[in-house]
Amino acid sequence: MSNYCRMRVAGGTWFFTVNLHDRQSDLLTRNIVELRQSIRKVKQRHPFEINAWIILPDHMHCVWTLPANDSNYSQRWRAIKKTFTKSLSGNTTVWQKRFWEHCIRDERDYQAHVDYVYINPVKHGLVKIVGEWPYSSFHRDVRNGLYPADWAGKVEAFQAGERKAGG
Repeated sequence: MSNYCRMRVAGGTWFFTVNLHDRQSDLLTRNIVELRQSIRKVKQRHPFEINAWIILPDHMHCVWTLPANDSNYSQRWRAIKKTFTKSLSGNTTVWQKRFWEHCIRDERDYQAHVDYVYINPVKHGLVKIVGEWPYSSFHRDVRNGLYPADWAGKVEAFQAGERKAGG
């Protein structure tokens, strides 16, 4: 049995991919209210900043920043997964055991990963433009002036880290 070791950086900013066990399922979007409640509950007990988040039917991508004195993102993911699973009746094998994490190195790396989060529903063919996908912090970032509403409107012109309005 392998011993998996994760990097620890107190106050770090992290990109995550978390998958359902059944990659053909729409469990996350079908139970969006329960998922959001689970995230809120865990965030109250174990704070973190949500920099970007996209919820797709069978997986999620997000970027978080942990508090300055804290490096335990695994504890948060365990709690989110457990809380969400408990909110569903009779479902025991909901999640893949592991998740993918990447420690953000600099501003360019940060921007590339946030852009990747937001373009994901287009990449998977769920919508034609980023703003059409409802389960995304992209809408918050548009309201806050960080992205134009028509960002990445022409996906064929998209490059990670690029923010041209309309394409």
